[in-house]
Amino acid sequence: MAECKICPHNCFEESRCGKGEFGQISSMAIDPIEKKPLRRFHSGRPIFSIGGFGCNLRCPFCQNHEIAMGKGVGKTLTPEDIVALAKDIPNNIGVAYTYNEPLIHYNFVSKCAKLVRDSGLCNVLITNGYINQKPLQALLPLIDAMNIDLKGFTEEYYAKLGGTLQPVLDTISLASKHCHVEITTLVIPDENESHIEPIAKWLADLNPEIPLHISRFYPCYRYSDKSPTEVGRIYELCSIAEKYLKFVYPGNVH
Repeated sequence: MAECKICPHNCFEESRCGKGEFGQISSMAIDPIEKKPLRRFHSGRPIFSIGGFGCNLRCPFCQNHEIAMGKGVGKTLTPEDIVALAKDIPNNIGVAYTYNEPLIHYNFVSKCAKLVRDSGLCNVLITNGYINQKPLQALLPLIDAMNIDLKGFTEEYYAKLGGTLQPVLDTISLASKHCHVEITTLVIPDENESHIEPIAKWLADLNPEIPLHISRFYPCYRYSDKSPTEVGRIYELCSIAEKYLKFVYPGNVH
């Protein structure tokens, strides 16, 4: 069995990330771009959002666990189908690959992205950033914007999620040189609140104009017994991050 070179797991087991069949679509929607969240990229415009099944991390607080934590059966669409649907949406800026982890469907996303770009629309990735540098470098020329989840800022924290931190930092560093990048950190009470300031400092060293979304946790999946993040705490952490970054946004506070 061939080794998969897409993400740092470098698996020999095709089913580890539960990616299923390329083109199996779990979800489709027309979303405001701000919902991705992207606040400084084509603000006020809609984007055609699609998702599949599976993920290469195992976050116990996953907010889309129904589709991210295993295989599923959805509507099968070709890249040509997706472009045709996107072009029919008034004022649409392009296609967002989202809901589950899109980069586990690397070949499918690459084919879609080429056709989307050729049609004059934008490609947007909503991703955990857990990808090897070589495939990322090959894909980035087709990508216009990314929102990358930076879930914490220690290797110990990422180990609990089934991954490692450094590849995500490498993704952010590389992507920020090639396309518009915004970062999201979901704040889990008593777990990663202390990570916000070092995250903000690190991002500021890359570029202090990279937007950071500090998002509120709601109980779900294996963390259904935890308390939600206090709204006031989100604003406190935003104030800390604003010492280093120009654009900091609270998320899920309403």
